[in-house]
Amino acid sequence: MNASRPLSRGFSLVEILIVLAMVALLAAVALPMYDGHIRRARRAEARTALLQLAHRLEREATATGAYPPGELPASYADAAGGHYRISRVAPASDLDGALRFSLQAIPLGPQTRDDCGTLPLNSTGERGLIDNRAPVALCWHR
Repeated sequence: MNASRPLSRGFSLVEILIVLAMVALLAAVALPMYDGHIRRARRAEARTALLQLAHRLEREATATGAYPPGELPASYADAAGGHYRISRVAPASDLDGALRFSLQAIPLGPQTRDDCGTLPLNSTGERGLIDNRAPVALCWHR
């Protein structure tokens, strides 16, 4: 009979702890990057909704000679996937509302932590930011 030790199978506690530490390190780096990509994708969705709505208003102004009065339909207000509320800024007068418009995408929920804040767009195509911590070019072109 051979009295040799049987071969051990499996992992030691130290090996498992090393693997767990590596997984935790990867998660600590990857999760903030993922969160940033999600915010940027939602911001792009809001920009698209703003630009599509501005295009619709321009088409209507071309056909009728004036921008449509009143608030936006609910389908347009929720066009940014529920992460932004699209609204039309009330004009100073009825005449002002017929000649120009101003739209804005207001962040909701977790999107309020985005550095770009509220995204405004007006009838001249001027793009800006309200309550932002980032430059306009970064928020509108990326």
